[in-house]
Amino acid sequence: MEFCKGELVMCIAGREKDRLMCVAEFDGKYVYVCDGKGRKLVNPKRKNPRHVMKTDKKLSDNMFLTDRALRKALSKEV
Repeated sequence: MEFCKGELVMCIAGREKDRLMCVAEFDGKYVYVCDGKGRKLVNPKRKNPRHVMKTDKKLSDNMFLTDRALRKALSKEV
């Protein structure tokens, strides 16, 4: 399963279960997700791809430049 930067995913396992998060990076083995509040852009959470579910939404590049913009974009999607 491939992930791209800016894609919105729903966490289905772990402490972040049932939370909408944004993909910050994908290295082929792990997905790094952040939400701008608990997990900042500078310190994303490393997740197993099996523990996240893809959604059909994607953020534009300017929506995840700062934590504040990311929180605002995620709140509109919920």
